[in-house]
Amino acid sequence: MKIILHKTVASLGEPGEIVQVADGYARNYLFPRGLAGPATKGAVRHAERVKSQAAERVRKGKEEAETMAARLARTPVRMMAQAGEDGKLFGSITGHHIAEQIQEQLAEKVDHRDIRLDEPIRSLGAHTVKVHLHPEVDASVTVDVVAG
Repeated sequence: MKIILHKTVASLGEPGEIVQVADGYARNYLFPRGLAGPATKGAVRHAERVKSQAAERVRKGKEEAETMAARLARTPVRMMAQAGEDGKLFGSITGHHIAEQIQEQLAEKVDHRDIRLDEPIRSLGAHTVKVHLHPEVDASVTVDVVAG
């Protein structure tokens, strides 16, 4: 059965694409969830509009992510933490803490799951942290940890 995707489906494609799938998959999974519709003549014209709108949304999202990445890269995030004399923190700084400080200091909303840390920060000093803003855009944020 030929269908038109209304939303992104990982194994099939992007909104507006016309794809061939099994009848049961379309009737029992895609149609009830609003992920796709049958490929009729009118629906094909509608799919072209959906596809162009989706492309425009992706373009705008990428532009917004790039401007946000530039703002994040310009200003370091300063964090206060309790530390011993050797510079090791008594606790650790995680993605949650960094996201809160970005929101507080830079007024930018960042999801803590988008902050890429191999392991939590456990020492004083400047640390470079990657923030995943868009599938094609990552920002580098300098996190400056000072004793407090």
